[in-house]
Amino acid sequence: MTKLYTARWILPDASSLIESGAVAIEASQVIAVGSRDELVSQFPKAPVRDFGEAAILPGFVNAHSHLELTAMRGYLECEEADFFSWLRKLTIARLERMTPDDLYVSAAWGAIEAARAGVTCVGDASDAASTSMRALSDVGLRGIVYQESFGPNPNEAHENFDKLREKVAHLREYETDLVNIGISPHAPYSVSAPQLELIAEFAIAEKLPLMMHAAESEAESLFMQEGHGAFAENLAQRGIEWRAPGISSIQYLARHGILQTRPLLAHCVRVDDADLETIKGAGAKIAHCPKSNAKLGHGRAPFAVFIEKGIKVGFGSDSVASNNTCDMLEEARFAILMARGTVGVNGAVQKLNAEIALEALTMGGARALGFETRMGALVEGAQADMIAVALNGAHQVPLYDPRTALIFSSSGRDVLMTMVAGKEVFSEGRVLTVDEDRLRARMKEILKTVTSDWQESKVQSPKPNI
Repeated sequence: MTKLYTARWILPDASSLIESGAVAIEASQVIAVGSRDELVSQFPKAPVRDFGEAAILPGFVNAHSHLELTAMRGYLECEEADFFSWLRKLTIARLERMTPDDLYVSAAWGAIEAARAGVTCVGDASDAASTSMRALSDVGLRGIVYQESFGPNPNEAHENFDKLREKVAHLREYETDLVNIGISPHAPYSVSAPQLELIAEFAIAEKLPLMMHAAESEAESLFMQEGHGAFAENLAQRGIEWRAPGISSIQYLARHGILQTRPLLAHCVRVDDADLETIKGAGAKIAHCPKSNAKLGHGRAPFAVFIEKGIKVGFGSDSVASNNTCDMLEEARFAILMARGTVGVNGAVQKLNAEIALEALTMGGARALGFETRMGALVEGAQADMIAVALNGAHQVPLYDPRTALIFSSSGRDVLMTMVAGKEVFSEGRVLTVDEDRLRARMKEILKTVTSDWQESKVQSPKPNI
C-alpha cells in the first residue's frame, strides 16, 4: 500500500529543497518525491501523514560506532589524558565485567539512541559482532558490523587469522537484508603486519567490507615513526619485538595490503598530503569523528581537506565511551565549527557550510559504507530510509533555510520519526521495535557491574591484547 509523508520542507538530498512537499512510500522503497499537491493528486487513496513545520530528509549515517560499548558512557573520563590507559581500562571492563547478554543490551541501547536521533544506518566495529548484529536487527536499523581482529604478535598471525575466519563463517547466519558483516583489523599498533596481509587477502577474496582505525593519535604516530611510547613499551613488556617502519600509518597500511581492500579508515587525524593522496588513489574512505578526537585530545582531522580532495567521507560518533552521545547533527555542527575555527583559515575551510555537512551526514556516509546505490537520497527506487525533524522549536525560529537550521540550530532531540526500509522504528517519542523500559532497567544493572572495583580487576587481569 502506498503511503504519503508530508512536511513543510522535503530535502531529497543535501542540495535540493521542496517546500510543501511529500514523499510516497510503497513497501520498502521510495516511489515518488514532489510537491504535496502533485503526490496527493497522483495517489488519491494513499493515507497521508503530515509532520507540519518539519523537514523530511534521508536518514543520517553513523559511519563509525562501537555500540557494544554504550554501557561505558562516562566510565572512562579520568583516563582520557592517557590513551593507552583509556584503552586498557575499557578492554578489561568489556572482557571481564560484561556477559554476552550485557553486550547485547549495551549494543541494543546504543541502537535505540541512534534511532531516536535519526540514524538509519551504522558502521559498527565490534569484538562481539553477533551481539551487535542482533541488536541492530532487533531495533530495525541498517548497517555493517565489522568483526574486529587483534594480535600484535607476528608469531600468532595465522592463529589469530584462523579465529577471525571462523567468526566470519559463524556470523553469516546473522546477516539480513539490512545488516551485513565486515571485518576490522583493529589498528596498526594492535595487529601485526603478517596478520594485516592475511586479513586483506581474505577481505578481497570474500568481498568483505573492511574498516580499520588509522592515524588516530600522537601515540600511534610515535609508535610507527620512532618505535617509542606506550604502545611500544607494552609490546616490549610482553616480549614482542617491534621495529618501527619509520613511515606513517597510512603508508604502512598501503605497504601491507590493507588499502587494496578500499577500506573505511576511522579518524585519520595524523595525516599529511601524501597520506591523503594515497587514500584517494586507493579509493579508501574516511569516517570523520571530530568529537571523539577532540575529547581524547588527539587533535583535529583535516575535514576541509578531505572534502577539497574529493575523498569519500562520512561522520562517525565513535563509541559513547569517548563521545558520550550519538547525535549526528551535533557531530556535523562540531565538524564544521572546529574546521572553521582553525587558525589561518584557508579557502577549503571557508567553503564549509550546512549543505556540505548534510551531504556528509547522508550520502557521504552511504558512500563510506558502500551503500550509495541503496540510500543516502530520497529518489525513486531508493530504500525508504528517511527521517522527519521538527523545525518549530524556540531554538529554530525564525527559519530562513532548513539546511542551516538543521546543522546549526538542531539536535537529535528534534527528530520526530525514523524510518528504515519503509518501516517506522521511532515515532511519537518511542522506539517501536523493542522494549525500551526493559532495556533501560538492564542498562542500570550493567552500570553496577561495570563500575565494581576496577582496581581489583586491574591487578588480577592479564594485559589486554592491544
